[in-house]
Amino acid sequence: MARDKAGHHEQILAAAWQEFLTYGFADASMRRIAAASGMSAAGLYKHFPSKEEMFAALVEPAFQGLTALYRQEEKAEHEALQAGTVSQKWQTGGEARLTMTYIYDHLDAFRLLVCKAQGTRYESFLHDLAIEEEKTTMAMMELLKNQGGKINEVNPKEFHLLVTANVNAVFQAVEHGFTREEALRYADTLDRFFTKGWQELFGY
Repeated sequence: MARDKAGHHEQILAAAWQEFLTYGFADASMRRIAAASGMSAAGLYKHFPSKEEMFAALVEPAFQGLTALYRQEEKAEHEALQAGTVSQKWQTGGEARLTMTYIYDHLDAFRLLVCKAQGTRYESFLHDLAIEEEKTTMAMMELLKNQGGKINEVNPKEFHLLVTANVNAVFQAVEHGFTREEALRYADTLDRFFTKGWQELFGY
């Protein structure tokens, strides 16, 4: 019985991927998902209590993985600061390519998060990501200042807009349907563009 339930669960998830990618969360139909899974709508709700929980089951692993990747990068930046190699890290960049590689390893989940999440708790995904990136970058700048580094003062409102533009620029590859090859080439362009820009802005 447990094996049958697991099989039904996988059938539901496969149908849910197709439904949400085609219609988005708002227009997705639990009845269509149930029909594609070969079961009743009532049976579907035994696996997922709501349409949003089903959507979350598809995107949450990729979302948490990206969060972990950002935390890993934050830790690496702090270690570089302590080792005195921050300037080298800023010269080489590479964050956009690292992020883009992860995105394209989980592309369907990010297509849902970026393009199909309206009406779910993930609809502010890009904004929330930009806020976290903003906090991380400003914390690193403060640490540099405390260590005697000469850092330009940056208008907070302008900085918020620039970080938002940086984050949104990465995910534009998903919105515009780039292939993996196109996306990684574009990520290298973003790394060159924004690395020089941040260096100029902060004077570091």
